Amino acid sequence: MIRVASILILSVALGGCVADLSKGSVADLTVAEIGHRPQTIASDGDMLKASERTRTLLRKPLSVEASVEVALLNNRGLQAAYNEWGLAQAALIRGSLPANPRFGFSRMSNIGELEIEREALIGLFSLITLPARAARSQEEFHAAQFRAAEAVLRLAVDVRRQYYRSVAANEQVAILVQAKSLTDTKADIAKKLGEAGSLNKLDQAREFALAAEFDNQLARARLNQGVERERLVRLLGLWGQDLDFRLPSSLPLLPARLRTAEAVEAQALTRRVDLAAQKHELEALAVTLGLTEVTRLVTDIELIGRSKDVKDRASGTTDRSKGVGLEFEIPLFDFGAARSMEAEQRYMRAANLLADKAVRARSEAREAYAAYHGTWNVARHFEKTILPLRQEIQNEMLLHYNGMLKDLSSLIVDTRANLLARMQAIEARRDFWIADNEMRAALAGGGSGTSTLSSGTPVAAAAAEAH
Repeated sequence: MIRVASILILSVALGGCVADLSKGSVADLTVAEIGHRPQTIASDGDMLKASERTRTLLRKPLSVEASVEVALLNNRGLQAAYNEWGLAQAALIRGSLPANPRFGFSRMSNIGELEIEREALIGLFSLITLPARAARSQEEFHAAQFRAAEAVLRLAVDVRRQYYRSVAANEQVAILVQAKSLTDTKADIAKKLGEAGSLNKLDQAREFALAAEFDNQLARARLNQGVERERLVRLLGLWGQDLDFRLPSSLPLLPARLRTAEAVEAQALTRRVDLAAQKHELEALAVTLGLTEVTRLVTDIELIGRSKDVKDRASGTTDRSKGVGLEFEIPLFDFGAARSMEAEQRYMRAANLLADKAVRARSEAREAYAAYHGTWNVARHFEKTILPLRQEIQNEMLLHYNGMLKDLSSLIVDTRANLLARMQAIEARRDFWIADNEMRAALAGGGSGTSTLSSGTPVAAAAAEAH
């Protein structure tokens, strides 16, 4: 009966071992949360398909969702996480089968006799505890499934975050290139006016200084642009000719309305894949604790079958004897107390970590939702109020300067302030989309659990210093 059950368990386990990761519970979780299925790259054919799909996606400027798909196809670290899931499948097979029997053979001879002894040992406890060990392996496998889904979600979160930073860096460079072109033209005019005696040296120096400041800011912006792009490249897993991909020239527009999230704390507790994984790990430890209590006084019992042949060299006759025996280990000195204490403490540690994770998840959901609302308000205020006012001020200042009502220094100060406002508006829009991404992670899992909003890029800092 045990043998038949073992064969059935093995066949089921092997059937799961060859299953495609793009199907099943892991795929269902990732599709529900990010709209993409994980793809295991396990053969040359898989690699060729992934390469062809990647080239198709890279032919046009990458959207944020296309970037996520490229990363799922090419990030080798994610493939390593899938290998961990495969190891869990192997452990499920091993944990669902009884321990292998052991065999022994010995040969002894003297002048008059030749003695041959054979032994076969079968662990009885491995048979008795097979259902419990299979249940533990099943819980560990479920935990591994959620860990694999968490790895997919984490990569998607990281890619989206870096995508928004890279596009924002591109947009800032474009603004500075436009501003630099204007200041260079004005500096050339100031030089010609100075040579003609129509502009004094002080005003010339101010125009030259403004052009030099913009040169410095543009250099820093291009440095930041290259750094952000390389960070995105690493997440996408691209190299070689695939590095020539294009990104949009600007960030997506702000949504007209915010998404509502009812009971964000409850959603985090029910949807978070990391919490689900820890719950299954806790269940596996509970089974382990029960096994430890069962085997506290006797760790294992082995059934021994012996066969012994004794051959008399003189007569040529052989005597054969057979027998069975039991062999077991008794924790004589501590009566299994140390093993029991260790199992109990491991379980309690996992239970406390799960409770702590649940508290943190609720807090992270509230924090992410507050950041989502707050960054939208800030970015919208820039676009609806600050930028129009700054543009109006600059237009009026230019009219006053042309009418000789304002001096050049006032115009330069306003030009710097207008540039700073435009750079900060880009950062505010970038921070909103990052906050939107972090809120998804807080509800579904895969996030870092820490705020990733920045107070400003080196470009904005340089503009602020200039202001």
